[in-house]
Amino acid sequence: MFCIMSAILVQRVFYLQIVKGQEYLDDYKLQIQKTKEVQGTRGNIYDRNGYLLAYNELAYAVTIEDIGEYDDREHKNEELNRVVSSVIQMVESNGDTVIKNFGIILDNDNNYTYVAQNETQRLRFVADVYGKRTIDELSAKQKNISAEALINYLCTDEVNGYGIDQSAMERSQVLKLVNVRYAISLNSYQKFIATTIAEDVSDETVAVVMENLDSLQGVNIEEESMRRYADSYCFANIIGYIGQISQEEYDALSKKEKEEYSKTDTIGKSGLEKTMDSELQGKKGEIKLYVNSVGKVIETINQKNPKAGNDVYLSIDANLQKAAYHIIEQELAGILLSRIQNALDYDRTQVKDGSDVIIPIGDVYNTFINNEILDMNHFGEEEAGVTEKEVFAAFSARKESVIQDISGILTDPNAKAYRDYPKEKQAYLTYIVSDLLTGGGVIRSDAIDTNDATYKAWRDDESINIYTYLTYAISQNWVDTSLLKEYADAKGEYTDSNELYQGMINYIIEDIQSDNSFNKLIYRYMIKAGAVTGRQICLMLYEQGILTFDEAQYNGLNSGGISAYDFVRGKIETLEITPGQLALEPCTGSIVITDTNSGKVLACVSYPGYDNNRLANAMDSNYYQKLVTDQARPFYNNATQEKTAPGSTYKPLVSIAGLMEGVVNVNTYLPCSGIYEKVEPNPTCWIYPSSHGGLNVAGALQHSCNCYYYEVGYRLSLQDNGISQIESDNREGESTGVYYSSNLGLENLKKYATQFGLGETSGLEIPESEPQISDDSSVPSSIGQGTNNYTVSQLARYVTAIANKGTVYDLSLLDKVTSVEGDVIKEYEPKVYNTISDVPDSYWSAVHTGMRNMVTSHGDLFSTINASNVKLSGKSGTAQQSKTHPDHGLFVGFAPSDSPEVAFAIRIANGYSSNYACEIGSDVMEYYYEITPEDELITGKAAQVKLKTTGGD
Repeated sequence: MFCIMSAILVQRVFYLQIVKGQEYLDDYKLQIQKTKEVQGTRGNIYDRNGYLLAYNELAYAVTIEDIGEYDDREHKNEELNRVVSSVIQMVESNGDTVIKNFGIILDNDNNYTYVAQNETQRLRFVADVYGKRTIDELSAKQKNISAEALINYLCTDEVNGYGIDQSAMERSQVLKLVNVRYAISLNSYQKFIATTIAEDVSDETVAVVMENLDSLQGVNIEEESMRRYADSYCFANIIGYIGQISQEEYDALSKKEKEEYSKTDTIGKSGLEKTMDSELQGKKGEIKLYVNSVGKVIETINQKNPKAGNDVYLSIDANLQKAAYHIIEQELAGILLSRIQNALDYDRTQVKDGSDVIIPIGDVYNTFINNEILDMNHFGEEEAGVTEKEVFAAFSARKESVIQDISGILTDPNAKAYRDYPKEKQAYLTYIVSDLLTGGGVIRSDAIDTNDATYKAWRDDESINIYTYLTYAISQNWVDTSLLKEYADAKGEYTDSNELYQGMINYIIEDIQSDNSFNKLIYRYMIKAGAVTGRQICLMLYEQGILTFDEAQYNGLNSGGISAYDFVRGKIETLEITPGQLALEPCTGSIVITDTNSGKVLACVSYPGYDNNRLANAMDSNYYQKLVTDQARPFYNNATQEKTAPGSTYKPLVSIAGLMEGVVNVNTYLPCSGIYEKVEPNPTCWIYPSSHGGLNVAGALQHSCNCYYYEVGYRLSLQDNGISQIESDNREGESTGVYYSSNLGLENLKKYATQFGLGETSGLEIPESEPQISDDSSVPSSIGQGTNNYTVSQLARYVTAIANKGTVYDLSLLDKVTSVEGDVIKEYEPKVYNTISDVPDSYWSAVHTGMRNMVTSHGDLFSTINASNVKLSGKSGTAQQSKTHPDHGLFVGFAPSDSPEVAFAIRIANGYSSNYACEIGSDVMEYYYEITPEDELITGKAAQVKLKTTGGD
């Protein structure tokens, strides 16, 4: 029996191992075989001359794979949290940082808040956390979940939670742990794919992690390809950055594109990185992996090598781009210095014109807190500096007093009317009603009857107190009472109006206790009153490391030997404190420079820029949020997205319109008396109460005479036989007034604006705002006012056509695409949008002469370039925003005048005068044509600006 059984066993073993062995082995391998995609190396981005702008660099990263075998979920969470926490400590102890690309961050009040800029982005993130394919799959509760509640869900949920004890650690540590655990969870079904904990780490971090690998299950050091950007601040707004594809972006792909992309891919997120992603991407490779039952890789076989992406060459001249960026920054600093005065407070509502607005030094001190250059939350930390603690103590006492005052006002039915309080208390009350209650949805703006007498008494007349307004709002059901019930001391099932109002008071007081914006408001008035001094602000810049520590200056400030006013001016002078940081008016500028013979863009500058290196690869969510909230709007491309009226830079176009429509000719002289009386209200010339006398088109452009162009706009508006009566007309337009039609004039102006490309975006391959041709009042529209609104890129396209006499190009930032071997795959040829071929050469000559004379007649602004052999033509312009804000300054032009090669458009938003845009234009052309040495133009110091105005704008 024993022999028989042994024989059967041997036979069976032989069958399984020898006869069927290969088949079973193949089946086993098939079950454990995985295919891992390897993304190809992203192509480089170069400027027109081969200067490297975006490239890849190998760096070390700390990664983790979830390869453990666990008894249950609790054991898994405990072990993963231990390993991740240990790695975080090792990384941070060597000055490196863990990933921060989660959709929730801590705000300045140490509260969890969403990073998303809009509701759709927020809901997409929430859907990803809950594992929902679409937003619509979320429940109502999930859609309305707060950032704090979502963190709590991830920490504690029995099924999907990470088992994090939030009471045992600070919120910042909780967030770091959630960051990494969430990233790991995204690969939960592909455990063989490692999750990055920290990237671009130092050799010290590599060493300490390697030494402890035996106790860090699944942790490893790997080489990763990191995207790098050269001179990031100068180029970020056109190049953009890369990041991991989102579910929303993946879903938006076509069926064919989805074959090329996967949900773990890195793609271009903005700028040319996004536009040219398909060229830069490269082809994926594949690696065949064999994993065990828990996902641990036991064998790797290369199957298909990835292919590098193509290289993209831009039309941009990198050196010109950088020079223009720094010239703008220097000019802005110079403007600020010319307007800053040694006063803590200033009432700009009392000025008659925006050009008279000054910048009190108190506003400069305040912006260090208001624009979060200084971290005011650090003032109260244990490791805060001496001055920080001093300021925090004064602030705490002041805040307590403010809250007591507000509480008293809110509870007093007989409190004074709003208008009877001083401005500081009015500011607090306005914030409570407008920002906290209405902005926060407690008072529903859609429910308010704007014609209601009580509402008008609060908003317009300011004749009632806040108690009366808020109790009335409750009685009129303008209030979302569901938000107040938990704050109300309700005595029964239902909450009456008195209990709701008490709940509203409790809500207000609780919120402003920790409201960062309200704290900023208190600091603002403390600075105005001198309760927080400029000396303290300056000392804290050193204590927080905003400025490189200088013992002599720190001691000088402390002792009073150096005044805060002189100190701040000195730092602005040397650009250690930049206009972009201060976010005062002006703090932004832009320039677009084109090749007049092709429409290729040589420079497209938006100031201020940002460091796109911190957004590429694994995004720094905190830095992203800072950019989103920064009052200088570094994310906003001022060259392609900011629109203002063009002001007098529109006059060359109107000149062509007037000449072509026959309402004037090159020798027609129109009078300027300083005031134009044919339309009401009577607009004036910039020179009023003086006048220009009679001017032809060239002279009108040279002197930028408003009255000349008012008359051209008026004549373009004359219907029927109106123009035949023009010779018998008087200053009041008695002979032609009956024929005047503003709509006809607007249509005529629109016709030529459209021909010059101002009816559509310029063709650039990055996002651009839609232009707006004026549809209101033909006479003011003829000097670039009305509702005309254009980007700098659109003005650059138009002036390029003025320079080359009628060829309107689609502007382009691209030159060519080459393979990694250097073979040209595609060249970007100029595309002609429109050709204005019927304009006589004499008309072009008249316009060019006027623009040339504009430059030569302003020797104070263009002295250096006028003395050179390069002839520059241009037209300045000023666009008014309001009487309490400085005007926008613009300048467009081209060079050389007799044979144009380059054209440009420049704007300084709230730049006071076109003077400063002219100075930028002159300096940039001096750089481009090598008239002035670079080190004399780009000094690293604020420019010495001229205060005389060019006029006519």
